[in-house]
This record gives sequence, C-alpha cells and structure tokens, in this order.
Amino acid sequence: MDAPTQTLETSRLTLREAALSDSSFVRALLNDPSWLENIGDRGVRSDADAAHYIQNNIWLPRQTNGFGMYVLELKSSTLPIGMCGLLKRDFLSAPDLGFALLPDYVGQGYAAEAAHAIARHAKEKLGIARLYAMVKRDNRRSVKLLGRLGFNLQGPYVTPQGEEIDLYAIAEALESR
Repeated sequence: MDAPTQTLETSRLTLREAALSDSSFVRALLNDPSWLENIGDRGVRSDADAAHYIQNNIWLPRQTNGFGMYVLELKSSTLPIGMCGLLKRDFLSAPDLGFALLPDYVGQGYAAEAAHAIARHAKEKLGIARLYAMVKRDNRRSVKLLGRLGFNLQGPYVTPQGEEIDLYAIAEALESR
C-alpha cells in the first residue's frame, strides 16, 4: 500500500494519501518545533519510526474510519509541505480537523486552502456535516485560521489526557465559503 490512491486538489495543492516514501518528510514535520509545541511529541525520531507512524496513525485510521490525514503537496513541484485531514477522537462526537505545515510554508494560505478542501470533501463526499478543531489557546495562527473558515469557539475543553485546549466547531462544514 505504498501508492497513494485518493487525492483532492486545490488551485495550488494536491492532497494525497501518505506513502511509505514520505517517511523522511513525516519525520521532519513531526519534529518541527511548531508541531512539538502545538500538537505534541509523537516519538518519531527516524525514518523507520515515521514509516511505522504512517502505517498506524495515517493508514489504519483511514481504513477504520473512512477518512484521515492527507499529505499536502505543491502542484508546482510535488514537494510535500504539510498534512491536513480529519481525525477521529473517541471523546468527540464528530471528526476533528487537523493541519500542520513545515515552517517555510506557513503564512502563505496553504493551510486555509487545504482545510477548506477537506471540509468540503467531508460534507459533499463523506456526508459529515459537523467538524471540530482542537487548538491550544496561544496558537494564534491556528485560531485565526479557524475563524476565517467559519469555526466558532465552543469553549475551553479538557481532553481525557488532561490537556487544556479550546474546542471549535463548524456545522454544515463550509457551506458557502
């Protein structure tokens, strides 16, 4: 299962399923200081760890839930620059929208472009009308993006692991945006 099978497209990005050949990219992304600060340390230190992460944290949830994370690739160069997609969390009643970019690609609208495509796909193809997003309060960039996408703050939330986050939600995911 190394070949990507499902893709979404935006004007500048291809959103594709992760492949084992993405291991170096996944290792770099998961060890970026922003990922570590805002998402958490996943213990991925080598390409072998990243391949294991792809299999267990990207492929398996997609097979189980019918949705998951995509690798964001620049159409102009096929360079992977980040990930965006839907996560199933046992403690939320609807999928959670997640996104992360390598630092060189932050602030250029790529996350918004990808998140919009994911939300539209969730509604139109998967029949998912409600999405959540979890964000650390001090992650101003993500909070601002969620607001632009139409997500509304539901309030502070404590995850089952005891982490304090802000929970955002959107119903009828990006209906007219």
